[in-house]
Amino acid sequence: MVLGGKAGAGLLSLIYLLLATRYLGPTDYGVLVLVHAYVTTVCGVIEFPSWQAILRYGAEAERGGASHRMARLLRFGAGVELTGGALAIVSAMALAPVVGPHLGWSEKAMAFAPYYAFAVLGSIRSTPSGYLQLIGRFDLIGLHNLVQPLVRIGGTLLVIACGWGLKSFLVAWLLAALAEFAVLWAMGLWFAARRLGPSLWNPEAGEVRQENPGIWRFLIASNADVTLRDLTGRIAPLIVGWVLGPASAGLFAVAQRATVVISQPAQILGNTSYAELSHIVAEGGSASALRQTVAKVAGISLLAAAPVVLIVALFPQAIVGLLAGPAFAAAATVMILLVAARAIALVGPPCSSAISALGHPERSMAANLFASLAFLPILPWLLHRFDLMGAGFQALGQAILASAVLVFLTWRGSGSLR
Repeated sequence: MVLGGKAGAGLLSLIYLLLATRYLGPTDYGVLVLVHAYVTTVCGVIEFPSWQAILRYGAEAERGGASHRMARLLRFGAGVELTGGALAIVSAMALAPVVGPHLGWSEKAMAFAPYYAFAVLGSIRSTPSGYLQLIGRFDLIGLHNLVQPLVRIGGTLLVIACGWGLKSFLVAWLLAALAEFAVLWAMGLWFAARRLGPSLWNPEAGEVRQENPGIWRFLIASNADVTLRDLTGRIAPLIVGWVLGPASAGLFAVAQRATVVISQPAQILGNTSYAELSHIVAEGGSASALRQTVAKVAGISLLAAAPVVLIVALFPQAIVGLLAGPAFAAAATVMILLVAARAIALVGPPCSSAISALGHPERSMAANLFASLAFLPILPWLLHRFDLMGAGFQALGQAILASAVLVFLTWRGSGSLR
């Protein structure tokens, strides 16, 4: 269900990519991408998503039928996440005037960037997502994946029809992020209220930290893991824009778009498998059961990605021409490396979910930190040395190293189960 929704979202995103790239051209599209990448990077560093804690500790509360404990956990997770989101918005607003000139933003983009900081809210929705996964409503998560691209398409068509410019595209993308936030929170609150009743709004007195031992340690480690795992993908376009300019950032964004076809479904499949992995651990499952689940998720991801990798390797110029037009032809070669790197990295999400389900998210964090520290600092040098291809070399090396370490940690960590 989730993959179906994401596949539909991927097709819709290709439509607004086709329209936006041809209408804006490499430079303005690069500025659009850089403003969005800047906001999501700040959000990724500062936000505090709680979905893993909701799933891990919520599975125990569900198994025991403790509705008041579940309500306290949801309120705690929402409070932590929304506080982190508010800090991310303020930080994005404050830093925009400092960062923007180095990324080649136009005057209109600079003026609107502080308002675009509210696009952070598009990522502040892990608490309802975690609860919907916990109760098995993957159909709603799949449908929610369509919200953002539908709003973006509607906004893009309106902007083009009216002959507006870059600022209007930023407004459309901001509205899409706000809709993404509002819809998922509404669905999560609706089902939580139906299942938990009055206890959701007025739970009995209780101490979340005592009921869920180690929750703060788990939250900090799991969030650091997610931040480091996603950091390179978020910060790489900013480094490309900083070193090579917004036009190259636009080319890089188009090259990255081909990887979304395989990366987003795989990431979601890895995240949703966390619910099953948490149940295996909470119910005292065996090491073989956990390893088989991880292998199944990774296998599905790799099988689904194989045709995409082959097609991109054989027809890169045609794909770039279809996605963005001849003005973006220089993105074709680096796209092959980025897709190969993303395919290798597909084993990462289920392994990270398994490690977190075992109660050791800090190990996954350490693996991602190690891979990032090994390759991200050399990206500027690679860009100077190999131009845009340097970003492809960096992505490939980091994917190989991170995947190898995560597989090893998953196999060793699951040995603690019976």
